Amino acid sequence: MSYDLILKNGTVFFPDKREITDVAVKNEKIVGFGSFDSADRIIDCSNLFIFPGLIDTQCHFREPGGEHKETLETGTKSAALGGVTGIFEMPNTNPLTVTPEAMDFKIDKAIETSYVDFAFYFGGTAQNSSQLTDWENLPGVCGIKIFMGASTGNLLSATDEEIELIVKNGQRVIAVHAEDEHIMNANKITVLGNSNDVAMHNKWRSVESCLSATKRIVALATKHNRRVHILHLTTKDEMAFLKNHKSVASAEVLANHLTLHAPECYELYGTLAQQNPPIREKEHQDALWQAVSDGTIDIAASDHAPHTLDEKNGIYPNTPSGTPGVQTLIPIMLNHVHEGRLSYERLVDLMAYGPSRVHKIKNKCFIKENYDADFTIVDPKLKHIITNDEQASKSKWTPYDNKKVTGFPVMTIIRGQTIMREGELINKANKPIEFHI
Repeated sequence: MSYDLILKNGTVFFPDKREITDVAVKNEKIVGFGSFDSADRIIDCSNLFIFPGLIDTQCHFREPGGEHKETLETGTKSAALGGVTGIFEMPNTNPLTVTPEAMDFKIDKAIETSYVDFAFYFGGTAQNSSQLTDWENLPGVCGIKIFMGASTGNLLSATDEEIELIVKNGQRVIAVHAEDEHIMNANKITVLGNSNDVAMHNKWRSVESCLSATKRIVALATKHNRRVHILHLTTKDEMAFLKNHKSVASAEVLANHLTLHAPECYELYGTLAQQNPPIREKEHQDALWQAVSDGTIDIAASDHAPHTLDEKNGIYPNTPSGTPGVQTLIPIMLNHVHEGRLSYERLVDLMAYGPSRVHKIKNKCFIKENYDADFTIVDPKLKHIITNDEQASKSKWTPYDNKKVTGFPVMTIIRGQTIMREGELINKANKPIEFHI
């Protein structure tokens, strides 16, 4: 039998083992493992690791409404260059993604311009809550997203009454930005006051604010038997709480919160380190790593949230929160493996198996026969210096400029097509990710 593609002699990461073997691909699907020689394309993967296609489940690509910061095209170029085979994009665009028409725009635009496969969160509000049972199952929707605390955009559900209207309508997972708006508003007056010091960012957007919001959403989810996914966790307090509530709540951590900590990040990077929830002190970072180790954390993501340097270089607090990250996510996490903080298997779990578990992704995220032939191929020994210049994002900056890493993605393959090889974009992928619903 002749195949479309053979990946030869790579170290393949299966769910239960890693093994040096060939992978055969036909008609966009994985069809076999062993030793093969006849194919339209054969790629030598000797000394390389073949991961299932890794997913970044939290990205903001700013289209429509913020195209000067990013577009679906430039954002997904960044993803492909970073070894990411699929992205989930957030609804706080302009207009907000809170209607089927707004969702259709994003799907159509992504089919036209995307370099990787994609899905989109549907924004949940009190106003559209009664229709979410139907709208959450639209093609290309990965789940419902709510903001309990204000961040970029106007998608805010601050009160328990508003949030409960969303939680009780529908069955899909709800992804939650868990910061308590009322606590933060009070803190902005009493804690931040008239300060222009960005090092105050993690003080007024406090630990108390995050823990309060997380406890509130878990209580409502428990009441209505609804799964929630708490995004970009930052505090040791939330880790201790969520460890005992895994039956209802899954958990995400960001590469930035695992890599940078206060106050040093604000001293070094100023407002470039400003994001919501904020980067905190090392005691909280240590707790996040412990939660990665003990299984409390389900997913690692980037929260790619670009702004222009002109916007970021304004006077705090009138500067936008968010950093680019989809292109650097896998390199930063690979470097953490190199430095002994987690295993390659745990990295794959956080960016493939975890997204599949939480979101019920169909036919992706595993190297199994009849699954989509999506692969993130990395050289675990390749040393690389991350630079601003290599970023495909419109923002053209990264907090990791000039950072040396060991381990780097060298190929992005989606449904058997090589999208990126050794830093060059070759093809595009443009299909909505499907889900078991």
